[in-house]
Amino acid sequence: MSATVIPAPQPVLLPVEGTNETFPVRRVYCVGRNYADHAIEMGHDPSREPPFFFQKNPDNLLPAGEDFPYPPLSSNVHYEVECVVALKSGGSNIAVDGALDHVWGYGVGIDMTRRDMQDGLKKMGRSWEGAKAFEFSAPISPLVPASKIGHPDKGAVWLDVNGARKQSGDLDQMIWKTAEIIAELSKVFTLAAGDVIMTGTPAGVGPVVKGDIMECGVDGVGTLTVKVV
Repeated sequence: MSATVIPAPQPVLLPVEGTNETFPVRRVYCVGRNYADHAIEMGHDPSREPPFFFQKNPDNLLPAGEDFPYPPLSSNVHYEVECVVALKSGGSNIAVDGALDHVWGYGVGIDMTRRDMQDGLKKMGRSWEGAKAFEFSAPISPLVPASKIGHPDKGAVWLDVNGARKQSGDLDQMIWKTAEIIAELSKVFTLAAGDVIMTGTPAGVGPVVKGDIMECGVDGVGTLTVKVV
């Protein structure tokens, strides 16, 4: 094998709950406005229009136990708690009725968003990368295998800031369910083992400042605590 001209990047590995094993990440996909009440609070029609997707980078993932550093170039950074799906296999044009067979496990994540930057980019008709795919913008809990918890389709999705409840929803409120997300996403991208999907957030998104403590969870999946520094 030929040598690399610079050191090869280290793989992104997520811990698996209760084990010494890790899950290697290939890509990170996110689903936009997948809860009706969140679509409304963001000024959009919550009708079941085709889902849209954006991406974060694997090294944007911030493992549990690490602090979230408040990013530069923004003064309005929001939390968005989400259920996370981790794939063990993939493909293109996956059928809905077989989509869950590709799921390895689940986790809890926060899609941190530079809201002020996102609003400006929207007005200019530009892409959201700077607002979504910045450093450490995806805090994530250890993953739990589906072989242990099954495929949750209902259960509270919540987030507290400094002990006060800010977001409260349920997995059964997702406009596009997990199997449907996988099927629709596979029409746009060829999915593969190691892909991680953030499935959308309920209403109640809002800002954090340095010193805040975010605590969040998805019932039946796990919890996550993150300090803003």
